[in-house]
Amino acid sequence: MTLYGGAVQQRQGDQGWRPLLYLDVDGPLNPYAAKPERRPVGYTTHRMKPEGWIARHPGEPRAYVKPLRVWLNPDQGRRLLELGEVFDLVWATTWGREANTFISPVLGLPELPVVEWTSEAGEAASGVFWKTPHLVAYAAGRPFAWADDELGAADRHFVAAHHQARALLLHVDPRLGLREPDFVALAEFGALVGEPSAQAGHAGAEDVGARGGDGERAGRGT
Repeated sequence: MTLYGGAVQQRQGDQGWRPLLYLDVDGPLNPYAAKPERRPVGYTTHRMKPEGWIARHPGEPRAYVKPLRVWLNPDQGRRLLELGEVFDLVWATTWGREANTFISPVLGLPELPVVEWTSEAGEAASGVFWKTPHLVAYAAGRPFAWADDELGAADRHFVAAHHQARALLLHVDPRLGLREPDFVALAEFGALVGEPSAQAGHAGAEDVGARGGDGERAGRGT
């Protein structure tokens, strides 16, 4: 995980300047890469047919499309609601608005804002995850934390170069999903950006304990 600092003036307590927490589904919340016969402890199995999944089976009648297996941990919903006391939670997933339909009810989350993947953010540079320019543009100068299984060094460089406010990029192993150290790091970042000393001044790029495997590309990209 990597923390960046910038000189954007923030007004903590003003809803418009609360930090954002971008949430991916597959990887952080659904550890899809875990061994099929070893469902992670605390997770429950769900069979879902979101439109995005149906679209991957063109020409096949909807009734014959095998449901997508999704593992979710309801306790993580509680932890995310706690983080929602500091962050504005936002879906940043190719599930799109269907994350509110399928994922939120299982986790006990309210309907959340959704990042729309448009062409306005431009194309990502070589090696940069395609979501990264979109999320920098969506933040519009607000500090943000982002948990995703597709983050790598190129994404850190892009954020450092194009985003002036503080940002925490948290790589999550898609075999394990979000774990306790991840929630601790997110909570600490939320507290950090609320400190007066974090409101101004350029802190530069600071590595705060990058986890092994940060450069992995799991390939699902959701």
